[in-house]
Amino acid sequence: MATRTIYQFYAELCEYTPKIWRRFQTADSISMARLGYIIMTMFEMQASHLFRFDVPFMDNLIKAVLKDKPIKDLPGDFDIKSLFSPEDKNWRVEIINENSFDYYEPQEEKFVDAIQTTVSRVITNPGDVMTFSYDYGDGWTISIVLEEITRKSELPAKELPRVLEGEGYGIIEDCGGPYGLEELAAEFKKKKGPRYRELREWMGIDSLDLSAFDIDDMNFRLKKVPRIYADIYEYDLEPTKRSWDILTRKYLQ
Repeated sequence: MATRTIYQFYAELCEYTPKIWRRFQTADSISMARLGYIIMTMFEMQASHLFRFDVPFMDNLIKAVLKDKPIKDLPGDFDIKSLFSPEDKNWRVEIINENSFDYYEPQEEKFVDAIQTTVSRVITNPGDVMTFSYDYGDGWTISIVLEEITRKSELPAKELPRVLEGEGYGIIEDCGGPYGLEELAAEFKKKKGPRYRELREWMGIDSLDLSAFDIDDMNFRLKKVPRIYADIYEYDLEPTKRSWDILTRKYLQ
């Protein structure tokens, strides 16, 4: 039986209370772009904005090195940071196309193509961290930690990616970021007043439960939605009717 290396991540929406988080697994050989599609699926992001990963590459590697060889065991005049080029301090990982930012500081960060780069090239050791940013206007940020690496796993490829556990629904597109999401939660909890009526009309719903989390539905979507998002971001294709029915959860009806 073929074996694979599995990465287990913990991901949490930043600057929002109560916590919205996921613990999930995926193969280490997928692209960083696909990891982005997986995260968007888990946090109800609808692939309508740019996204990127910010990786403190140097700090991650230094932390891993010092875990195996503490500073006291190193020569007194040894500067571990001298092993890295300036641009390896931080990696900015995103899809490079006509929508990408043209400007970045080459001495401060390395610009990496998310489609051409595998997860294992960017994140290599348990404890490594990075952030995922989506919709730079609303400013959604997901903090991500690599918790475990399982090598030579016999878990069938069709089982990946998969969510192990989590809490909370996710984001609402174009609501104004975490603070807008908090306002939505508060107004739909009151269910009265002019602001509630305004938001209800905008969303086209009467109730909203941001604490909801259906792990079975999420795992179903993880087998379908990332492929649709790849077509959108990588090939500029509009979703087909079948894909749109999946995105809008017509199957639940």
